[in-house]
Amino acid sequence: MTRWLSGHVRSVILAFVLLAAGGLGAALNLPVSLFPHIDFPRVVVSVDAGDRSADQTEMQVTRPLEEALRGVPAVEYIRSTTSRGAAEIALTFGWGHDMAQAALQTQAALAGALPNLPAGVRVETRRIDPTVFPVFGLALSSASRDPMRLRSFAQLQLRPLLASIPGVASVDILGGAPAEYQVTIDPARLQALGLSLDDVVRAIGASNTVTAVGRLEDRHRLYQTLVDSRLNSAQDIGAVVVKTGSTAGAGVVLLGAVATIALAPAPAYTRVTAQGRDAVLINIRQSPDADSVVMVKVIRARLAGFAGRIPADIRIATFYDQSELVTSAAVSVRDAILIGALLAGLVLFAFLRSSRLMLITALMLPAVLAAACLLLLVLHMSFNMMTLGGLAAAVGLVVDDGVVMLEHIMRRLQEDPESAADNGVLRAAAEMARPLIGSSLSTVVVFAPLAFLTGVTGGFFKALAVTMTAALLISLLFALFVAPVLARSWLRRRDVEAADRASAMMHGLGGGYRMLSGRMLARPILAVFLVALCLLAVCGVAVTQLASGFMPRMDEGGFVLDYKARSGAALTDTDRLLRQAEAIIRATPDVDSYSRRTGYQLGGGLTEADEGDFFIHLRHGQRRDVETVMSEIRRKIQGQVPGLEIETAQLMEDLIGDLTAVPQPVEIKLFGADPAATRAAAAIVAPAIAKIHGLVEVVDGLRVAGDTIAVKVNRPAAALEGLAPDEVARQLGEAIGGQTATSVQAGQVLVAVRVRAPAALRDRVAAIGDLRLRAPDGHEVAVSRIAQVVIEPGEQQINREDLQPFVDITARLEHRDLGSAMAQVRRTVAGLALPPGVRVDYGGLYAQQRQSFSDLAAVFAAALLLVSLLLLYLFERWTVVVSVLAVVLMAASAVFAGLWVTGTELNISALMGLTMVVGIVTELAIFYFAEVSFATSPDGASLQAAGEARLRPILMSAAIAILALSPLALGLGEGAAMQKPLAIAIISGLLAGAPLVLLVLPAAYAAVSRRAWGGTRPV
Repeated sequence: MTRWLSGHVRSVILAFVLLAAGGLGAALNLPVSLFPHIDFPRVVVSVDAGDRSADQTEMQVTRPLEEALRGVPAVEYIRSTTSRGAAEIALTFGWGHDMAQAALQTQAALAGALPNLPAGVRVETRRIDPTVFPVFGLALSSASRDPMRLRSFAQLQLRPLLASIPGVASVDILGGAPAEYQVTIDPARLQALGLSLDDVVRAIGASNTVTAVGRLEDRHRLYQTLVDSRLNSAQDIGAVVVKTGSTAGAGVVLLGAVATIALAPAPAYTRVTAQGRDAVLINIRQSPDADSVVMVKVIRARLAGFAGRIPADIRIATFYDQSELVTSAAVSVRDAILIGALLAGLVLFAFLRSSRLMLITALMLPAVLAAACLLLLVLHMSFNMMTLGGLAAAVGLVVDDGVVMLEHIMRRLQEDPESAADNGVLRAAAEMARPLIGSSLSTVVVFAPLAFLTGVTGGFFKALAVTMTAALLISLLFALFVAPVLARSWLRRRDVEAADRASAMMHGLGGGYRMLSGRMLARPILAVFLVALCLLAVCGVAVTQLASGFMPRMDEGGFVLDYKARSGAALTDTDRLLRQAEAIIRATPDVDSYSRRTGYQLGGGLTEADEGDFFIHLRHGQRRDVETVMSEIRRKIQGQVPGLEIETAQLMEDLIGDLTAVPQPVEIKLFGADPAATRAAAAIVAPAIAKIHGLVEVVDGLRVAGDTIAVKVNRPAAALEGLAPDEVARQLGEAIGGQTATSVQAGQVLVAVRVRAPAALRDRVAAIGDLRLRAPDGHEVAVSRIAQVVIEPGEQQINREDLQPFVDITARLEHRDLGSAMAQVRRTVAGLALPPGVRVDYGGLYAQQRQSFSDLAAVFAAALLLVSLLLLYLFERWTVVVSVLAVVLMAASAVFAGLWVTGTELNISALMGLTMVVGIVTELAIFYFAEVSFATSPDGASLQAAGEARLRPILMSAAIAILALSPLALGLGEGAAMQKPLAIAIISGLLAGAPLVLLVLPAAYAAVSRRAWGGTRPV
């Protein structure tokens, strides 16, 4: 290596520069998004079954579709929710399955099942991925313009403007019902003329035609002949002839004589508001591989360029911008990298007092991170919460590789200053190559088992693992080749002299180390036993007290508030309650803006007219944390707005819940063949768990759709009048809901023409019985003569999982960890006397947590096995492997103590940090044993001498890693919170790991070697 490096100095420097420059270019071109690209294994089928009851929809539509979809290959389970005339069926596949193929197979199964379903049933299939939530949202409001005209402006002006932006997958418009021409007939006049609604509908349809009748040539021109009788306005519709006299000169009757025609919003039972005003929302969704930040910048630039064409009375505001969170995370990570690098540089200077060594480190760190970005670009990855966190977490380890190499070079130069002129720097680098490669690989190999992880944990932390692995491998290459070359060119004799002066600091530490290590090696078995016992005792106490969760908690600067009014409540009543809730939200000083959807949800899904959600955006800068704001708004709404059930969640929690079909942390599923028994069980379980401290927003799962007006046809009476039940239904549909007769072209849109009875004849239940139906012979009959009109109470939504009906009771947590809350929930439910035949299962994020903890435990075990293999390869001694594993496990026990002391939950991020501790402590152990000579059996003196020789580099490595991770551990910035538990876990492991490697590892090696038992050679 020495000869090769000395002959390729220029090429090494050029390669270093090219990699750094290429990495910088890659960093500028990497797409930016909130999450890594993950193929979530879910396909959702939305079903529109028309006007059917919930039980009818389940029997005629949901069940046949479930049975057909159960045959789709690789489906693991199916979950469905059925309401009045609508259903949603979610298919969950195995992680790693080809979801594009799964979506096609789902569509094929649906195509085969549709012919056997009732006529008019429509289905829509969509894959579930992070783009189900908008990346950017606009709210349009106006003091003078009605929502109908706002919607028209959004659809015709803004939608085409934004849809053409690269990366935009869809532009969805909510609110402001589309316009239509409403033809409200006068029943008395219609009856006097002997006409029916059907006659009016047919007349309008026949009058709105354009027909080609042929072509002809005349005077060298070819003409197409059209008979054009299209309707263009309300006046044209009013001029439609509905009846012609039977005698000559009798005249005609125009539609305007028997009806009023007006342009009005189409019937809609949804409402959208922003900042307390009726509004139109524009949700912009990105394609999976788009750059969120760039896309939002282009959107804002387009809107700024279009500002001159926006009417003065229209106000356009941003109600959601996901790029803000991504940008904040990037800034937080950038700051963490800069702070960590500065602190690492200070450690390096404190130990070696060389500004040139600091400069070499300062050059290598950004070059390594940039080159890692080049690998991310090659692997088609992006900057996101996990890759950015991986770069920040890797800073200490990246600096550590270079520092270890430079420290060893400086140590050799201190021993022989004259060797600098005779390739001494490169010889020292060659000596350090093997232990440096081994130590770096010890950290890299712990990431290998993550390749086999599935679920949210695998999807998220694979991106972090790939990022850190890329950074560590490049760091290793730079430490092996670039650092020695730069040190050879830049180091001077005065740097060695400065390091000698700095060594005075180590004399005191060295003396203390010799005393402690001597005592440990004097009675190694007892020393190791006592240290292990103390750490295990502390670990045992910590584990019993440690809170546990799933994902790290972070302040996203906004949250979603889902609400549900009284089942079947009128839209006006629901709106009145929500206006009160809006007043509470506006009065909260931390709130910047909000938007509200009624009858819709931000992420889509099955939604009744009495439910929906708010998205509440908080102010930047000084404000209370999001959890406090959520709790305050929830308490005030629950206390001041009776009749409104609410649930709150930050957007990432809500998004991950929707992506994984587990929207709540706590979910209790009650299965049973008897629906009455499961409902009774839910009525017992929900009040019981609502008393548990920390559980809020308990929902019993007994969701009821609105009431139904049932028109029960008396078949004999209807037959005597010459009416069949289907004819009664058709005529009532025309009178109450109206019938679309045709569409009128108005510029770039088609406007429907709806014919219906006057509101006075259909706006009350009692009025339905007075509606007049026309028999085939022309006479009219009141509905009350042939049918009974009754009100039936609302029907419960029907939930099924794997073809089994169930009721799910859900709850969220407030100031309580998931693990302890679920333990109390399970005890409480186990103590209840539930009806026989009811089976209890637990889902929600708790189920995801259990699966993730199990997977990460397997990863931890695999990491131990892999570092064991690496140690055995490097040293070929079982005593080394056993002693290092003992120290690693002791350091791991300190991680639990660190999490407990800092009040950090044990979650998947902390467990990832625990796994990394295995590699990092092993790295320090490899540095130690690299100084031990195994040519003869190592005795206590040689083990102590190795520790003295490695005292400075091990302390430097640990201090640099700890200080580089400290910004993440302190949670500085919005994005750092995701990696905070990981950083705390690693720091806890290192705080214990460095002393353990220096003091306990030699004693452990002596204890497990044969020499401790009177043998002559270690095994």
